[in-house]
Amino acid sequence: MVSFRELARRLVADGVVERITHQRISQIQRDDPEFPPVVPIGRSKAVDYRVARPYFAGRRSRQGERTDLKRQGGEE
Repeated sequence: MVSFRELARRLVADGVVERITHQRISQIQRDDPEFPPVVPIGRSKAVDYRVARPYFAGRRSRQGERTDLKRQGGEE
């Protein structure tokens, strides 16, 4: 189990993503129902790196995508 901060560091160090912050990981966790299971530890959140790494490796980057312009219900 690793914290979101450590997860961000490892994903970059392992070359899974070019860059990512723990804040972005927290946002993805809130917005994506497919995010790996999260365990609260005090005020922090942790995730199993063996599950999170493949999730991020297979995740399509949407940098700069204007999600605020999309209609509710997934229509464009």
